[in-house]
Amino acid sequence: MKPPILGKQTFLREHPATGGTLDKFIREVYEREDDPNPLFTGRHFLILREGTGSVLKATRMLESKWGLTVANTADFISETFSESKISSADALFYNDLGIALLGSDKGLIDHLSDKYADFLVKPEKVIYIPDDVPEEQEKRSSWGIQITEALHSPYKGTGVKVAIMDTGLDITHPDFSAREVTSYSFVSGETIQDMHGHGTHCTGIACGLEDPDGIRYGVASGAHIFAGKVLNNQGSGAQSWVLDGITWAADKGCKVLSLSLGSRVFAGQQYDMAYERAAQYALSRGTVIVAAAGNDSRRSRDRYSPVGSPADCPSILAVGALDERLQVADFSNRAINPGGEVNIAAPGVAIYSSWPMPSRYRILSGTSMATPFVAGILALLWEKYPGATPATIIKELIAQTKELPLPREDVGAGLSLAPGKEQ
Repeated sequence: MKPPILGKQTFLREHPATGGTLDKFIREVYEREDDPNPLFTGRHFLILREGTGSVLKATRMLESKWGLTVANTADFISETFSESKISSADALFYNDLGIALLGSDKGLIDHLSDKYADFLVKPEKVIYIPDDVPEEQEKRSSWGIQITEALHSPYKGTGVKVAIMDTGLDITHPDFSAREVTSYSFVSGETIQDMHGHGTHCTGIACGLEDPDGIRYGVASGAHIFAGKVLNNQGSGAQSWVLDGITWAADKGCKVLSLSLGSRVFAGQQYDMAYERAAQYALSRGTVIVAAAGNDSRRSRDRYSPVGSPADCPSILAVGALDERLQVADFSNRAINPGGEVNIAAPGVAIYSSWPMPSRYRILSGTSMATPFVAGILALLWEKYPGATPATIIKELIAQTKELPLPREDVGAGLSLAPGKEQ
């Protein structure tokens, strides 16, 4: 019996090739032993081409041919699943996604990659917070709330379940003490308490209200907050933790899911099928996902990077960042790869929001900040159209954007606006 591979906190360094010239190139060039930010964990996803219909067949193959102990998320119907609950397993099947998480056994991975046309084998990514920019200025501005017209919207997202998958939430923060909050940590050994700050900041933008001086910073102040910790206190995590969070939020009936996280994508790279499967599942459960386009560009130096992962997935809305002049933020990524488009844009420069105590508030810049603005606006739309489908809500979101005199590859449909009063 091989040693258990799930529930680990350390990221392994073994990265066997799994097919595809670009994948191999990325491993050889960008994965170095001294790299402080590795791209992959060392584990792999086995993605069934037939989807959920062949889970049983694949499970039997892993058990009988390879002697693996295989766990399945279907065994956790009555409780929230996390990897820490199956630490003795050799493999895990995400039953609703048709995906299995495997360890770093090179022999097994190479065999499955080479011999079985029924599977795609892809490396599990390490997920990071985008390189957000701290703003040291003292100015506390509500410009994002004002320009998106959230300040004057008659809707508050009342009763709408909004999930923020991030570094957790400061549960001691006075701004959330009277709010309805459901939380869960998918990071083994760490509680939901946000020891980083990023998750609290993003939650404040999507679902906060105002500071003690009356400065408004949050969009959907009436929403039911679902805080999922999928990144550790250092701001990184495993891709499987994000999949855990997505399925949890969808199963809990969240109407909106905000992902201000991701992995860098290179020119010519395709979107991640594991994320796409999870996003399709979420949509089938009535959940709309928004994700940060990424902060890898340096437009002032003529450097443009593709929309990051998972924002580049077809079933996820990618959000670009704007500054107060409604110009594209210098760092905001661009639609470069086929299908990896920017769908919409929102305020993402010098954004004032909540931060763990005792600081209480902080100003940051990034597509991480733009994303929860759109998440909050989606919550307002769900309140306005409670019986709508995700497709209808997305259509309404796009229809009411403010068109900008900027390339669509940078801002998509334009500036996201909150719904106003009925005429």
